[in-house]
Amino acid sequence: MKTARKALIGAAFAAAAERYDAGADVQRTVAQRLADMAGHVRLAPGARILEIGCGTGLLTREIAARWPQAELTATDIAPAMIDRAARAGITARLMAMDGEVPVFEGPQFDLILSSLTFQWFDDLPLALARLHALLRPGGSLYFATMGAESFASWRAAHAAEGLAAGLPRYPSLAELGEMLHGFGDTSVSEAQHPLPARGGQALIRHFRDIGAHVPRPDYQPLGPAAMRRVINYFDGQGGETRYHVLYGRITHA
Repeated sequence: MKTARKALIGAAFAAAAERYDAGADVQRTVAQRLADMAGHVRLAPGARILEIGCGTGLLTREIAARWPQAELTATDIAPAMIDRAARAGITARLMAMDGEVPVFEGPQFDLILSSLTFQWFDDLPLALARLHALLRPGGSLYFATMGAESFASWRAAHAAEGLAAGLPRYPSLAELGEMLHGFGDTSVSEAQHPLPARGGQALIRHFRDIGAHVPRPDYQPLGPAAMRRVINYFDGQGGETRYHVLYGRITHA
């Protein structure tokens, strides 16, 4: 069952579908890096690949280029994103699905990939277990998700004004490694990806342009005056921030 928060997330991404690509510089970089990390995987013709959170198809294109003979199913929680991907020429099987609650059952995929989607999940360890269960023996899950240091300077600007940002709490590299520990053959790594946009207003606009502005569940939105103080502080410190991205792999025995 889709929660109220998941409905908000889906609606936010649906509203951003038409403008998403223009603001998704970091998302494009992360998708390419993730595909490169998985690129050594050799799949037989007709192997099955599942993508979680395909959006407009940034990672989907990378997957199709690397494994053109595979059977690719690309999913997203927002039907409008699926429609946008289809109109952009994505030829994979496209379907609307909450990746945290996959509709598939049993081991049936040789490769699962997901780029910058898992941070929206309510229960990441449970979601990882569900996706692991969909892997055939020898199959792998490769993913990229947000790390604890993401937008650290934006959080610091809030803290300097005695306020808290609406950003969710993301895991550290060590926490993700511990999360994956029980799955056996795993690996984790991290990277910092600078956001090209500079300044508080540009950062807020970036979040909205890509549909990533749904705050953590317990967040109380700031009033205009408080937000101006945060933006002024952030801009005064240079107005720069980064995505801290965690990359993970789970390979089924």
